[in-house]
Amino acid sequence: MTTAPRICPLCEATCGLVLTLDGSRVTGARGDRDDVFSRGFVCPKGAAFPQVDTDPDRLRTPLVRENGSLREASWEEAFDLIAARIRPLIEDYGPDSLGIVLGNPNVHTMAGALYPPLLLRATGTSNLFTASTLDQMPKHVSSGLLFGDPFAVPVPDLDRTDHLLVIGANPLDSNGSLCTAPDFPGRLAALRRRGGTLTVVDPRRTRTARLADRHLAPRPGTDALLLAALVHTLFAEDLADPGPLADRTEGIDQVRDAVREFTPEAVAPVCELDPGTIRAVARELAAAPTAAVYGRMGSSTVAHGTLANWLVDVLNVLTGNLDRPGGALFPRSATTPAPRPAGPGRGFLLGRRRSRVSGHPEVKGEFPLAALAEEIDTPGEGRIRAVITIAANPVLSAPDGLRLDAALDTLDLMVCVDPYLNETTRHADVLLPPPPPSQSAHFDFAFNAFAVRDQVRYTPAAVPLEPGRMDECEIHARLVLAASGMHGAPPSAVDDLAVDTALARAVTQPHSPAYGADPKEFAAGLTGDSGAERRLDLMLRLGPYGLTLDELKAHPHGIDLGPLKPRLDEVLRTRSGRIELLPEPIAADLPRLRAALAVVPEPGTLQLVGRRHLRSNNSWLHNTPALTGGSNRCTLQVHPDDAGRLRLADGAPARIKGAGGELTAEIEVTDAVRPGVVSLPHGWGHDRPGTRLSVAAARPGVNVNQLLDGTLLDPLSGTAVLNGFPVEVTPLEPAPLL
Repeated sequence: MTTAPRICPLCEATCGLVLTLDGSRVTGARGDRDDVFSRGFVCPKGAAFPQVDTDPDRLRTPLVRENGSLREASWEEAFDLIAARIRPLIEDYGPDSLGIVLGNPNVHTMAGALYPPLLLRATGTSNLFTASTLDQMPKHVSSGLLFGDPFAVPVPDLDRTDHLLVIGANPLDSNGSLCTAPDFPGRLAALRRRGGTLTVVDPRRTRTARLADRHLAPRPGTDALLLAALVHTLFAEDLADPGPLADRTEGIDQVRDAVREFTPEAVAPVCELDPGTIRAVARELAAAPTAAVYGRMGSSTVAHGTLANWLVDVLNVLTGNLDRPGGALFPRSATTPAPRPAGPGRGFLLGRRRSRVSGHPEVKGEFPLAALAEEIDTPGEGRIRAVITIAANPVLSAPDGLRLDAALDTLDLMVCVDPYLNETTRHADVLLPPPPPSQSAHFDFAFNAFAVRDQVRYTPAAVPLEPGRMDECEIHARLVLAASGMHGAPPSAVDDLAVDTALARAVTQPHSPAYGADPKEFAAGLTGDSGAERRLDLMLRLGPYGLTLDELKAHPHGIDLGPLKPRLDEVLRTRSGRIELLPEPIAADLPRLRAALAVVPEPGTLQLVGRRHLRSNNSWLHNTPALTGGSNRCTLQVHPDDAGRLRLADGAPARIKGAGGELTAEIEVTDAVRPGVVSLPHGWGHDRPGTRLSVAAARPGVNVNQLLDGTLLDPLSGTAVLNGFPVEVTPLEPAPLL
C-alpha cells in the first residue's frame, strides 16, 4: 500500500486528500492534515473519492454512433470522425452552426479550464452556453458593472469577520460556492467562538440556518426587496458609512434616491417579514466592527438575481466593509496576471450580440443555456446544427429538458467529452471519456480566485494512465485540432500556440514579469512534463507571486500565501476608475423591482425552491453508492400546515404542476420549510433509456427543471429562474381528514 496527495475535485471547497493506493487502484481517501488550506477536513464526498474513481459505469473507450447505436471505437477512429464531419458543417453553414456547452465539472479539472477557450477561438462560434446561466451569472454581471471586471468577485473574509450575513446559501451542505472555504462548518463555528454573529436569510431552516444567531425566512424570490430595504434603512437612519471607499465610489447619492421607496414597511408584506426585524438586521450590520454580506444560489436563480447580487455589494460598500480585512475582499490567485497599474479600464458591457430566436442579450460571451433548445429546433438561417458538450448534462440541469432532449436528436453532429453515458450524452455521435480523477493532475484555476485565503496547490496524477485511456488534456487538445482543421498535428501544437500567444502579449506589457524578454528564451525556460504543465508554469511565472511549477511540486501540500489583503486598486477596471455604485443597466432594471412591491401573494399560493444535499453535487454523484440514501433523497418537502390543508401525507406521492410540465414525487412533511414553500432538489431524473448509470437509475428521482418552460429569466444575466416560482401540488390519493 502507498499513499498520494490529491486535491478533491468534487466540490468548490477543494480540500486536500490523502489517497490510499493498492497498486494503481484507489482504495481509500482521508483528509490531508498537512494541506495548507483544508488542514485535514474532509466531507462525505471526499471520503467517497475511491468509489467515484473506480465506478464501473465510467466509460473506458470512446463511443461512436453507427446505424443509430453507440459502439466502442478507438481514439483514432473517434477523432477521425469528428474531423471529417465538423469542418464541413462549419464551412457550409458558418461557425455559428456550432454550439458549445460547458458544464459545471469543467471548472474542477485542469483540462476544462485550459482548453475550452482555445476551442471557441478555433471554431469561431459565438454560440457558447454554460452552467453559469443556471447558477452564478448574476454575480459576474453585478461585479462587472460595479468594478469593471466580471471576475472581480469579492468573498467574505470568513476567518476574521465579526458579522456574516448569508442570503440564499447553505454552505454547510454545499461546502460553499463562489467562496472557496474548506471546512465551512468549522469556520462558522470559529466565528461564533470569537463572539461574532451569523445571520441567515433562507426560506428553509437549513443546517446553516440552524447554526445562526438570527434566521429570517422570507417568501422566496424577494431577496432583492429585502436587501433594498436594508440599504434604505442605512440611509434613513444615517448608518451608511463607506469610510475610505467614499472617495473611490460614485453614485452613492443616486443609490439613496433609488431605494427611497423600499422602506421596511413597503417590502414587509411581499417578503412576509416584520419591518422591525428588517431594521434590526440593518442596524446590526452597520454596528459590527467588521461585516460581510454573502449571497449565492437562492439569491441568484430568481427573477431579480442580478439586482440582489448588486445589492449585496452595495451593502458591503455602504458599511465600509468592501476591500477591508474582516469584510469582503478580492482574492489574489497565483495564476492571475500580475497586477496592472491602477487606473480606468474598459469597463463591462452587456448585450454585444443577441441570440437568434428570442433575442437574448449576450452576457460575458454567453447566451442563456435555457435558450439552447430553441436555437436547435427553430428552423431558419443560423440554426445550430452541431453541438459539443464538455462535462455538461443540460437535459437535467436546464429548464424544459424534454424539449432539449428532443432537439438534440435532430442535430447533424453531437460530440461529448464526458465519463458517463448520461441523459445528455446518450444523444452523442462521438463520446470521448476522460480518465478517472486519480489519473489526472489537478490545479484549481477558477476556485483559487474565490478562496477565503490566498494559497496555491498542485497535485500530479496519483496513478499512471491505464492502457487504452487518453489523458484529459490530450483529449481536449485533439478536439481543438479536429475542430480547427488541423487534425493530425501533434497535441503539443495546441499548448505551444497557447504559450506563444500569451508570451507575445506579456513581453509588451510593462507590468508583466516577462516585459522586454525574448519570448523564445522565456518559453525555453518553462518546465513541466506535459503541455498543460508548461502552461501552468507560465501562468505562475507571469502571476503576482512569481512562483514556478517546480516550487509547487516541491510543496505537495501547498504553499500558504497568507490572509486576503485589500487590493481594490488592482481589480477596478471601470471606465471611471471608481466603483460605479449605480450603473445604468441596474438603474434601468429597478422599475421592475419597484413593481414587485405590489405583488402580494394570494393565500394558499405555493412557491418551489431547490435544495442541495451534502452528499450530492448537481447530477454528478448520484451514481456513487456511498453517497446515496439518508437525507440525499428526491422528495418534495412540504410544511405541515400546507400538507394538512392540501391533504398531503408524508411518504405518499403527489402531483406537482408548473408552467413547463408535471411531476410526481414523494412528499416529505417537515417544518424545515416555511408555510407556502415546497422544496425539491436539483439534478435528479435518471429514468431515461439508453444511459449507463446503474446506481442512479435504481433511484432516479424526478427532474425539477421540467416544471419550467425556459421563459422565466433574469433579464440582465439571462439566468434561469430556478427558485421561487409558483407550483400547484395535489395528492394522487388525498390523505384522510383528521
